[in-house]
Amino acid sequence: MTGRTWTYPQEFLTALPAFGLAPTPQTPPLLVRDALNDLYRYEIRCLRQRLLNKEFDRTDYKVHIVLLRKKYWPLSLQPQHWEAIIAPSAPVPIATRPSESAE
Repeated sequence: MTGRTWTYPQEFLTALPAFGLAPTPQTPPLLVRDALNDLYRYEIRCLRQRLLNKEFDRTDYKVHIVLLRKKYWPLSLQPQHWEAIIAPSAPVPIATRPSESAE
């Protein structure tokens, strides 16, 4: 995608498959965050529709919101923190030949 590789922390690699997301080292962190945010917004809209359909009381709505926020805990980090936590992997150094003058 970008030519860069990223190192995702184990906490992210464990949490993201529950959302159908499986980033590779080539997947930029903000792309993953955007996809997760889209899923969260979809679930929030569904939850609101369920409230309007009177599937539960308004007093229970807050409980559902809190549970949803806990489920989507990676979104509690701002985008700039995603890039700081999921840092680009260090480039592999190019092997250099030993100096001929060292002999």
